[in-house]
Amino acid sequence: MEQPVRMDAFLTEDGRIKQLPKKRQARLAVLACLARRFEPGRIYSEKEVNLICDAGHTFGDCFLLRRELVDHGLLGRTPSGSRYWRVAQP
Repeated sequence: MEQPVRMDAFLTEDGRIKQLPKKRQARLAVLACLARRFEPGRIYSEKEVNLICDAGHTFGDCFLLRRELVDHGLLGRTPSGSRYWRVAQP
């Protein structure tokens, strides 16, 4: 049985990511917190995604977060990478 993720180990008090977990379950939980900063149904430019990711963490790598959100299916992206959107979660 999976244990609940202790989010305080990875998030600051104001909800910004301070560290990405190595374990998949915890990593997905932390990334889902960041994904909630994106409005469902809205299309974002790469620049807008970078700004939201920058505001959502403390370690200075918005590009890693953007890639992780896409790779884990939390954000969709056009093949050119010019448009992004939040993917509906079950």
